[in-house]
Amino acid sequence: MSAGTLIQQLRERVGGPVIGPDDDAYDDARTVHNAMIDRRPAAVVRCAHAGDVRAVVDAARENEVDLAVRGGGHSVPGFGTCDDGVVADLSGMRDVRVDPATRTVRAEGGATWGDFDTATHSFGLATTGGIISTTGIGGLTVGGGIGYLCRSQGLSCDNLIAADVVTADGRLLVASERENEDLFWAIRGGGGNFGVVTAFEFRLAPVKDIYGGPIFYELEDADTVLRFFREFIADAPRELGGFPAFQIAPPLPFIPEDRHGDVLSAIMACWAGPVEEGERAVQPFREVAPVVADAIGPMPYPMLNSAFDALVPPGLQHYWKANFVGELTDDAIAAHLEHAPRLPAVNSTIHIYPVNGACHDVSPDETAFAYRDANFATVIAGMWPDPEENESNIQWVRDYYRATAAHSEGGGYINFMADDDQSRIQDNYKANYDRLARIKAVYDPGNLFHLNQNIKP
Repeated sequence: MSAGTLIQQLRERVGGPVIGPDDDAYDDARTVHNAMIDRRPAAVVRCAHAGDVRAVVDAARENEVDLAVRGGGHSVPGFGTCDDGVVADLSGMRDVRVDPATRTVRAEGGATWGDFDTATHSFGLATTGGIISTTGIGGLTVGGGIGYLCRSQGLSCDNLIAADVVTADGRLLVASERENEDLFWAIRGGGGNFGVVTAFEFRLAPVKDIYGGPIFYELEDADTVLRFFREFIADAPRELGGFPAFQIAPPLPFIPEDRHGDVLSAIMACWAGPVEEGERAVQPFREVAPVVADAIGPMPYPMLNSAFDALVPPGLQHYWKANFVGELTDDAIAAHLEHAPRLPAVNSTIHIYPVNGACHDVSPDETAFAYRDANFATVIAGMWPDPEENESNIQWVRDYYRATAAHSEGGGYINFMADDDQSRIQDNYKANYDRLARIKAVYDPGNLFHLNQNIKP
């Protein structure tokens, strides 16, 4: 079938806009967050509702073309677009409805965490939701969902109650503990392998204002900071979230002007317990080493969850790597200290997220997310504006990854992986992989949903 015929077929079936190469909106419609990705789909369908999603899935299957699914469009490998295929763009499906009586929320699959947090915050409620507010709730949740609240509330997927899923045969199924239980198990960590989630239902926790923010230290104190954090977070109160990081100091008012552009070590703090207890809870961060800059204080939770947005605008070049870490050993810390000082741009960063506390309350086989025994999840997030620097900066990420991988687990967090990480799929799921492959064979035997960290049926 020609591209023109496919577009015509889609326009006859869907209510939302169908955008093809001849349309003025095409270049905008095909663009994703990572400017390194430059693909030309045959059509981008801006779905208006689950019925549109079903029609797009049916058209891709019937015409045997690639199907990309896009929520927030943040996928580093560019899985939200494709060449010559169809994009199901959910960005118009962003309704978020809170039920404060039951402390639950129903959010459409194209909503971002900014949409989600704005809706829930007005009721003094929240759930774990990443660290960038422009990220889509869909991709983050089906990949697991690490964020500031995961030590107290668990992963995003641990707070999922039910989901509406369009499967490869075009059916719209409800997945929950009571319906299609195997599908529900798989979408909690198994990524976009099993269908398109058009709506999510989450449980919420009472979190409105938090006590948190960034605190920066000298680079030469990074060893002390990381060793301290490793010990401190092991049995810290669960209300305390956040993570150590390496960052080029951005030109922010609370950072001394003469330090702008310096590589510093840092901790992002998030105390989600009673705000009046926050200062005492984070005081150890202020005592571990001399402080270069400190912006920790009381703030609305959505403010913290969008604090990095300005450093991650659309249009950067992205190449990332990820590891799960059982123990942050002295050798692992040494590897960080060797490579972090060569951060290539203010947008690039290294975060070492603690995934203990409530994350460990769930057994490894209870959801598809298998690394319930890991204590940290490391991301080497290479981001920079100039494509002329791609080769050298990609090499920096790869060298850094190899150095830390020697002191890490075999798998990593799929939401942070690059397109050249397909060989790690079985390591990412450990003993859960075989079950995931069996479920994939039930719901997507033809591997229609293969533009992801792919589990083959």
